[in-house]
Amino acid sequence: MRVELDLQATARGAHNIESKVSQPKVAIVHYWLVGSGGGENVVKAMLELFPQADVFTLVEDPAFSQTIVPRDRLRTSFLQRIPGAARHYRALLPLMPTALENLALRGYDLIISSESGPAKGIVPPLDAVHICYCHSPMRYLWDQYHEYRASAGWLQRLVLSLCITRLRLWDQASSLRVDRFIANSRYVASRIDRYYRRPAHVIHPPVDVDDFALSETRGDYYLITGRHVSYKRIDLAIAACNALGRKLVITGDGPETARLRAGAGPTIEFVGRCSFADLKRHYSECRAFLMPGEEDFGIAPVEAMASGRPVIAYGRGGARETVVDGKTGLFFPEQTVESLSEAMLAFEGREDRFEPAAIRRHALGFAKGRFMAEFGAFVGDALATAQERQPGARAKD
Repeated sequence: MRVELDLQATARGAHNIESKVSQPKVAIVHYWLVGSGGGENVVKAMLELFPQADVFTLVEDPAFSQTIVPRDRLRTSFLQRIPGAARHYRALLPLMPTALENLALRGYDLIISSESGPAKGIVPPLDAVHICYCHSPMRYLWDQYHEYRASAGWLQRLVLSLCITRLRLWDQASSLRVDRFIANSRYVASRIDRYYRRPAHVIHPPVDVDDFALSETRGDYYLITGRHVSYKRIDLAIAACNALGRKLVITGDGPETARLRAGAGPTIEFVGRCSFADLKRHYSECRAFLMPGEEDFGIAPVEAMASGRPVIAYGRGGARETVVDGKTGLFFPEQTVESLSEAMLAFEGREDRFEPAAIRRHALGFAKGRFMAEFGAFVGDALATAQERQPGARAKD
């Protein structure tokens, strides 16, 4: 592979690194393509940099995946042939290591794995460069194993209990197949170091901040968006708003929806999945966005700030890298109803001090162009370094 790099042009925000690299054959490996989220937005950005890349995934929902990648460039694992795989993919976790290791990646010069679910566990060709963009080490194997196990059905609990040790050993071993790690936040980088003993370069994910705007209209409600899963702690926001008598609008759905509805009082409104136009309106007109969970990065709070609205966030995880305490939002120190309620009351006591235009200016620093430049420069450096080293001598960074 011959590499011709112009890193200065890449750093200026060039959106196609293939013009800097002499036609590397590129594969992007993403865990699954069954619905839209932050990980899928990263894949879209990668495909802007590498429009000729092939995309490999464990399972796909064709109705969704075709919005990401052309059909002739998508490859799936043998798991796709299992009936209902796109709906029940989590139950296939014990089979995923074998499925990944059987993906045919011979002939690719650059492999980029996008990991939150398993993706880095592919077997790369000896002369390929393997970069892992890690949204998070798999939560259900590591720090949130007990929470996920408790919320699973009895059969999933049994299977996970029987397989967890083997899956953890495989996850750690497969980290050695990665040449360089990228983490989506310093928080995730610390977890990569903890579980894999590997350093990671931090590049925050792209956020389409230009899709959001300020509004002169102000509503009387707080807002939460996203999937209803246990680690997001939407239950805390509901309990706090119940106790304070505050209105809370909750968009989206998920496995926790029924339980959350059962605990909701009369001031809580579930609007389900909404159009993008309605989502933008909810963002721009809310009093503040609530983030009671410990997020790896958190796209939604950045979208709220791009709409000029402050964020009240649990003061751990990725929120420490996106929210400026006292300027673009407030932190609460403990994941309790009391701590969140106190933060909401403190916010209401100084609500007028939060300047929407200043909040939006801060959010613009997470724009997609910044990601494209940083990621493109990182990949270019990795390819150039690999070319300079003798075959078989490439060390793991």
